[in-house]
Amino acid sequence: MAADTAPAGTPDRTPRGTPDKTPTGTRDRTPAETRGGAGAGRETAEAVPAGAAGPVRRSPLAWWRRQSLRFRLTATASAALAVALAVAAYLLVGVLGRALTASTEAIAYQRAREVVALADDERLPDPIAVTDGTIVQVVDARRRITHVTAGADRLVPLADPRVPSGDRGRMVDGGPFGIPGPLLVVVLRADDGRTVIAARPFKDVADSLTTTVHMLALATPVLLVLLGAATWLIVGRTLRPIAALRRGAAEISGTARARRLPVPEARDEVHELATTLNDMLARLEATEASQRALVSDAAHELRSPLASIRLQLEVALGHPDGQDWPETAEGVLEDTLRLSRLAEGLLTLARLDERRRPARWEPVELADLARAMAGRYDEAVVTVERAERAVVRGDALDLGRVLVNLLDNAVRHASARVSLDLRASPEDAVITVTDDGPGIPEQDRERVFNRFTRLDGARSRDDGGAGLGLAIVRETVRAHGGAVHLEDAAPGLRAVVRLPLSPSPE
Repeated sequence: MAADTAPAGTPDRTPRGTPDKTPTGTRDRTPAETRGGAGAGRETAEAVPAGAAGPVRRSPLAWWRRQSLRFRLTATASAALAVALAVAAYLLVGVLGRALTASTEAIAYQRAREVVALADDERLPDPIAVTDGTIVQVVDARRRITHVTAGADRLVPLADPRVPSGDRGRMVDGGPFGIPGPLLVVVLRADDGRTVIAARPFKDVADSLTTTVHMLALATPVLLVLLGAATWLIVGRTLRPIAALRRGAAEISGTARARRLPVPEARDEVHELATTLNDMLARLEATEASQRALVSDAAHELRSPLASIRLQLEVALGHPDGQDWPETAEGVLEDTLRLSRLAEGLLTLARLDERRRPARWEPVELADLARAMAGRYDEAVVTVERAERAVVRGDALDLGRVLVNLLDNAVRHASARVSLDLRASPEDAVITVTDDGPGIPEQDRERVFNRFTRLDGARSRDDGGAGLGLAIVRETVRAHGGAVHLEDAAPGLRAVVRLPLSPSPE
């Protein structure tokens, strides 16, 4: 079946009758896959499209991403520094060359002007006295050299006298005149058709530029290596607190939840990161502790009704003849309803803990909702003192559960009466539920909003509940952007709920 796996258009060079000894599973592997194994295969899938032929090419960007942050920062800084040094060296050599050339041109031009002035005044000496090494030739109208500096050529002009004159010099090879290196020549016109040619050797300037280039070529790599090493050390020292954070995070486990990450002394971004992470760990630890407490309390609350159901059923099954089955069914049903209420409360708290927006986010008229919830109780016990119109945005079922939980709690502890009051202010709606019961001590008014928290008086009651009612009230009110607290009603207790009004009531 080799023909089925060979690429299209590739001739089959396997001799006929020769057995296929290719190991199973290696027939379609490329050389890169054979060398690199599974990792090379993944890179092949990323770098080469399906069905493409040709050798596998690893992306330089993928290699770059696999390097450490310290290496990438050092390499990037070194590359930027190398470019900056190369540009600076180029500019330095260019500026230095232009400056030396301009200085040489200025000297040659100055000497040529002086000789022109002497020629025009017919005061030219022979030889021309020049002490700074400038070579001067004076050529007459018939192209004969009439005056020169000492040692200059009297037969061949350094430049063609017919070239335009000016202060700009031109380069001439000094070899034919016995002068090593190039010459920078300036040509000026004098009276009577004479031409003054002034030249200065350029070898010293060229040697200076060459020496400068050599020094830069040697010093720049050394400087680059030194600065790269310094960058490597500085980046490593900068990343040392991050490495300490990583080691500290690796040491934190389920058995060491109270540990915190090391905070560096420097007040920099790493210090802020460590502080933020420690705050996050503290919040996670508090959340975990709350969840553990919730699981423990939930298990404790579930154990009582389950034990009661088990006991009633075991007694009924052990003595079926003398058992009052309707009474047993009522007892089991009562414990089942208690379990159902507990499960419903836990599910409600779980949804509120996720901080999700209520599914039915709509305008809610609190006055109608308050009257409807109060109508579920005996009018002789629960009365609506006032119900002003107030529209809020939220979940009507959740807000109704808030009123029911507050009214249930008030009715459970009231001596005779419970009053419900709703008033609207310019910014929010205020709901108060007041009972005339024994009240709650001031030091316990905040604690009762915790989950599974019941005061001793409530625990002694058979219908005291699981201690989730007020916790559900607070979480629901917070989800709607409001707040709830308890205060003394003298006598009794007053629960106060504030909810923001809808900005655009419908």
